[in-house]
Amino acid sequence: MFIVRSCVFHPLNDHRMRLRSFTLVALLALTAPSAVAQVPDTTARAPGATVSGVVRDSIARTPLAGAWVQLVTTDSLTRFARTVTSDSLGRFTIGDVPDGRYALGFYHPMLDSLGVVLPPREVVVSRRRPVRADLATPSPARLRAAICGSPAGTAASAGGVVGGVAREARTGKAAAGVTVIGEWFEITFRRGGIDRRRPRLVVTTSENGWFFLCNVPSGGTMFLSAGRGADSTDLIEVQVPKEGFVRRELYLGFARSVVAVDTTLRTDTLALPTRHLLVGDGRLRGTVVTSEGSRPLAGAVVRIADGPMTRTDDRGEWMLVDTPTGTRVLEARAVGYYPSRRAVDVVPDAAPVRVALSTFTAMLDTVRILAERMADSRNSGFEERRRTGTGRYLTARDLVRRGVIEVSDVFRNLPGVRTEYDETGALRITVRSAFGDHCSPAFYFNGLPMFSLTAGELDNMAKPKNVRAIEIYDEVTTPLQFQLAMSGCGAIVIWTK
Repeated sequence: MFIVRSCVFHPLNDHRMRLRSFTLVALLALTAPSAVAQVPDTTARAPGATVSGVVRDSIARTPLAGAWVQLVTTDSLTRFARTVTSDSLGRFTIGDVPDGRYALGFYHPMLDSLGVVLPPREVVVSRRRPVRADLATPSPARLRAAICGSPAGTAASAGGVVGGVAREARTGKAAAGVTVIGEWFEITFRRGGIDRRRPRLVVTTSENGWFFLCNVPSGGTMFLSAGRGADSTDLIEVQVPKEGFVRRELYLGFARSVVAVDTTLRTDTLALPTRHLLVGDGRLRGTVVTSEGSRPLAGAVVRIADGPMTRTDDRGEWMLVDTPTGTRVLEARAVGYYPSRRAVDVVPDAAPVRVALSTFTAMLDTVRILAERMADSRNSGFEERRRTGTGRYLTARDLVRRGVIEVSDVFRNLPGVRTEYDETGALRITVRSAFGDHCSPAFYFNGLPMFSLTAGELDNMAKPKNVRAIEIYDEVTTPLQFQLAMSGCGAIVIWTK
């Protein structure tokens, strides 16, 4: 048994469930080690036994490092209390333990973020023999059942759980009253058609900052964001494992919008490209290396999505200043390498971020092998999608008829599509968004997501003679498999021969 402390959540049917509370009377209340009174034992005695084991994170299925493990006597034969910290492999050892009965437990910040208090484990030491006693966090299934309960008529494992703590980015303190939103895609096959939905769960953090989203899809991808007033996070991607439990802390930070002008393109006759840039008072640093060999990548572009950008130096190092604080999306790209997009926490004293980029050759070789195993005579569904008429479709014959020299040339005169320079001086292909303006679409190359590519990067990846089909979608018409991170900006899909 374990305690799940107060939490508030909303199930899918929008009915507020009754607040669940669990109480446990235990011999030992586990608290932070600094709050535990250490009772010295001044009685002369022979050397005692050794109590050792491993602390495991049942959610991540990895050892739990940095856990405070406590062993406290529970009988009147001796007075003993000791605290140790688990190492990088989750191991702990408590030596010189007298014979007697003890309560063994552990504390870790992760337990607090889950709202869990574990009962202690009884340990008996006899004749100074060594004792092996492993510890672990509750399993995902037990946590899911305790937090969300079992939906009526279904098993407890019917859906996953995403939980954690919302915090202030500047202070790290728990934030109450924060709106946390979880979204994902669903596709339902029915007679006569296919239904596509974007379910949404909305919860509000409790006084201690905890939040739980119940009945999210297990073994899939969902998107998470949080906000309170002017403070917010970016929309981040979260992978929910088949076990169905994810812990994610969200940091709320402030960002203000400014208008950025690209002065590198200044001329007397050319209008200067402008865009809205999110800035703040945060700072983030790190390195960009190759995934094979960990060689530094010089000149790689690193940026916060819709925020400041920079380039790596000769050692692959970079630093972003005036960055919006909070949980943000970091993008890194270099010519000839697959772009990286990941969630980062821009907070004071944030650890350096190491980004490893893979070459296009390595990634596309993998895709080519998979495509051969899954390929059909209709270009992986291209013909079926073209028959629906919901997007714009170009074949190799269309490229020849247009007389394009580079692949990016085909986008210069298409309705709803245009090319424009960004603040780095790179030529980008943009499409009309759901809000009427233009933005960078998600690119897919032989089914592999590339996020946003510049025209130069696209031309380096493929030549017109090697392209067999191109699909162009706006936000409304984008098929489910090409909807990336709910960007609301459509997609461009390129298939090669």
